[in-house]
Amino acid sequence: MSYDNELYQQVILDHNRNPRNFHAMDNATHQCHGVNPLCGDDITIYVDVDEASQTIREVSFTGSGCAISKASTSLMTTFLKGKSLDEARVVFSEFHRMILGEFDPTIEANHLGKLKLFVGIREYPSRTKCASLAWHTFIGALDRKTEGVSTE
Repeated sequence: MSYDNELYQQVILDHNRNPRNFHAMDNATHQCHGVNPLCGDDITIYVDVDEASQTIREVSFTGSGCAISKASTSLMTTFLKGKSLDEARVVFSEFHRMILGEFDPTIEANHLGKLKLFVGIREYPSRTKCASLAWHTFIGALDRKTEGVSTE
């Protein structure tokens, strides 16, 4: 097993067992519900945005899902705190393109930081929806989608 693969597995397991920011948020300014009907991942993302500065004060989630889905959501919530809405949308785009194999963060400049651990998910196309559900739900929250989002 390569070091990168071992580190990926350790991070996924840690964030699955001990998800960060796993709670409903009463003061959320934005929220959205997302589902992956094929595997049962089901989450709600809560975001507290400082409207004056267009900065994310807080991000949290509730729900259930597979280890990849839960870990991706947990890492996303910790990574996006303090980011501007514009930065968050750039990170979403890079993350999504990375897991689809359209962007290589090991070669191209990026804003992904530790989220680069998910680069290997592109080798498992059936798991890309698990890793991206939280991100699409987050963007749905920012866009105030009241009908929620689905990976289908």
